[in-house]
Amino acid sequence: MNTMTTPRTSPQLLLWAETAADLMMPDPVSVREDASEHEALSVLLDRGYSAAPVIDEAGRPVGVLSRSDILIHDRERIEHLAPLPEFYHRSELTLHTGERLPRGYQVEKVDRTRVRDLMTPAVFSVPPDASAAKVVQEMLGLKVHRLFVVDADGVLVGVISAFDILRHLKP
Repeated sequence: MNTMTTPRTSPQLLLWAETAADLMMPDPVSVREDASEHEALSVLLDRGYSAAPVIDEAGRPVGVLSRSDILIHDRERIEHLAPLPEFYHRSELTLHTGERLPRGYQVEKVDRTRVRDLMTPAVFSVPPDASAAKVVQEMLGLKVHRLFVVDADGVLVGVISAFDILRHLKP
């Protein structure tokens, strides 16, 4: 008995966007390069983002900061605790304004590392009028999860993530 089976074909998906501007999330949340690690981590966690573009004073992207960058920094940082004093001098418990600190007050050691020291300094970008096909080719070729969209002056105007591409796929 000779039976023929027809091969199953997967439904074709089409990208319903013409340009990077169609795909991008405009006015992305970004982090300034001179922000502290703590400030940047707060932005990422509060917004539920895994990464954010890092911009300079002019709004131009200079890198990307991910949660992984922060985790690696924290893992590699070696910090030795100073021995706790048995008592504090009265001047150590007074602010520069003259206000006294309450009993039980504890001093937190703050990491002064800046975002510029943690970020990945690579900037992969496209102009808003780049074709959607070019955007996909760039992301695949560069093996990146996101591309920045910059205007003619190099100012960040949007971000395209792999998720943004998926949102524009239709059967």
